[in-house]
Amino acid sequence: MSENPGLQPGVVVASFGRHCLVESPDGARRICHPRGKKAQVVVGDRVQWRQSHDEGTIEKVEPRRNLFYRQDEIRTKSFAANLDQVLVLVAAEPEFSEHQLTRALIAAEAERIAPVIALNKSDLVDPFERAWSRLLPYQQMGYGVLPLSLRLSGEVDRAHLMAQLGGKTTLVLGPSGAGKSTLINLLVPGAVAQTGEISRALNTGKHTTTSTTWYWVDEDRTTALIDSPGFQEFGLHHIDPMQLANLMRDLRPHVGHCKFYNCTHRHEPGCAVIAAVAHAEAEHPVTAHRYRIYGDLFEELSQPPRY
Repeated sequence: MSENPGLQPGVVVASFGRHCLVESPDGARRICHPRGKKAQVVVGDRVQWRQSHDEGTIEKVEPRRNLFYRQDEIRTKSFAANLDQVLVLVAAEPEFSEHQLTRALIAAEAERIAPVIALNKSDLVDPFERAWSRLLPYQQMGYGVLPLSLRLSGEVDRAHLMAQLGGKTTLVLGPSGAGKSTLINLLVPGAVAQTGEISRALNTGKHTTTSTTWYWVDEDRTTALIDSPGFQEFGLHHIDPMQLANLMRDLRPHVGHCKFYNCTHRHEPGCAVIAAVAHAEAEHPVTAHRYRIYGDLFEELSQPPRY
């Protein structure tokens, strides 16, 4: 029972523009509108809302444990709040971008959200072997990497995924063609129908893949998947370039061992990160490719803003 009369608790399960769908503890869902023009809610927010006729008004957003978002030079795009983990789904084909994968992992690390990588299309033997070898450095960094064949194995993949996802709230990210919709429909039968219902309820006139949607995987509502829209770019302009190395697991062990305390790890003498790249057999190796990604990101984030 809420401390304030008339206020009820809920969780935001879909959001579009100036209205959202809030689910009550009993499972009932209702369209709500945030109070105030600048009030922003995202999927996963815990809120206190007040009923108004057949809709509701969000009066308060509870403090967030975390917020997963990306930021380019112009705007910020929030995906979801109060997450336990982020599942980054990539595929053997089409070939995935390590730059994009790294950006998603850095955004998760910055918010202290556990990231998991899943590699789809293990039935494509040669492309899968190539993709798996590209992900070996990420396994060495301590990231879990799940092999999947979503088109073929069905129940086997469902069991593997539930071992990783059970009892948690997980945001699913993935580029076009990776199999994100297939994964959601495998774990949430009827997700497409739910999406259509939500779209109609919010009067968006659009398929809700343009926004972010929460699905319960189990009847007891202990395991949640959040489906996010695809993206071509993943901006990290909210990250200070001097913090970047700390957010990359392979570079992090070497930070603090450089000759200069304000080392950028780009050109300074006595840099422990550069030394780790040169000695790939060391305990915490940094591959030349990962170091290039670091350099590209550092340069991008160091550019003065363009207005």
